[in-house]
Amino acid sequence: MVFERIAVVGAGAWGTALAVAAAKAGRQVTLWGRDAERAETIERERSNRRLPDVPLPDRIKATADATLLAEAQVWLLALPAQSLREALSELAANAPSGVPLVICAKGIERGSGLLLDKVVAQILPANPLAVLSGPTFAAEVGRDLPTAVSLACADRDLGHRLVEAIGSSTFRPYYSSDVTGVLLGGATKNVMGLAAGIVAGRGYGENARAALLTRGLAEMNRLGRALGAAPETLMGLAGLGDLILTGTSTQSRNYSHGMALGRGLEPGLALAEGAATASALVTLAGRHALEVPIADAVAAVLAGKRSIDAAVEAILSRPFRDEEG
Repeated sequence: MVFERIAVVGAGAWGTALAVAAAKAGRQVTLWGRDAERAETIERERSNRRLPDVPLPDRIKATADATLLAEAQVWLLALPAQSLREALSELAANAPSGVPLVICAKGIERGSGLLLDKVVAQILPANPLAVLSGPTFAAEVGRDLPTAVSLACADRDLGHRLVEAIGSSTFRPYYSSDVTGVLLGGATKNVMGLAAGIVAGRGYGENARAALLTRGLAEMNRLGRALGAAPETLMGLAGLGDLILTGTSTQSRNYSHGMALGRGLEPGLALAEGAATASALVTLAGRHALEVPIADAVAAVLAGKRSIDAAVEAILSRPFRDEEG
């Protein structure tokens, strides 16, 4: 049976882009947002100001009525990682048991240090989980430009049904069974993208940025081994692919905010998931006695514990080591 009714929880730019992609795949879509006035505006104008120039197909209904979520066969969770627990707790009564929940956020919960599948499972333990991640800019997905993502689910049959439900000729999910690897790749790349932006903004050069992203991938793989992620996952769309996108383009909030920091400015970091994830990533690594010097440097800079130049100096003065380590 094909899933025909999709709910997208979160009416920001990414949620709207996912709603457009699901509608193009032929599904009826409920786009839910907490702000009733904004939801009414989106529905009336058939567009979202957070994703300008992207008209909403007729298959999408924007609403703030949470009871309508109960009619959906699948929920796509397009909320910021740090808002996921609170929002799902409020919406739990409208989530029928057994409805698949697809995590479309990227991050690690601050405070608990949990990957997002563990957060969702604590709130809705009776619902099967999947995760969608990969190199995506919402504006390009909304404009129907070619995009490939990873869709991970422990249940292979369910995973393939989800791929069929939201996939199209231009939005192409690739199935993976590695939920942990896909979640970890999406979370880690945000921190590394912030670091790459700092390097670029500070004027350290292209050599330094390439080295940082490569060693950032090494930190991602180190964590992946400890958590049981498959190496090929982190070399795929949700790992290396997303790292390249986030660490090289000013369309990336993490990269552009990092550039501003590197230039000595004070950007509002609320929209850069890497800013919230950095300390959580360090906490997670610490639980496994792993060194993550780039993530540690970003967390220290953001916390005001170290200047950018001091953080870079600390990394450059580390003992030489084998590249495979």
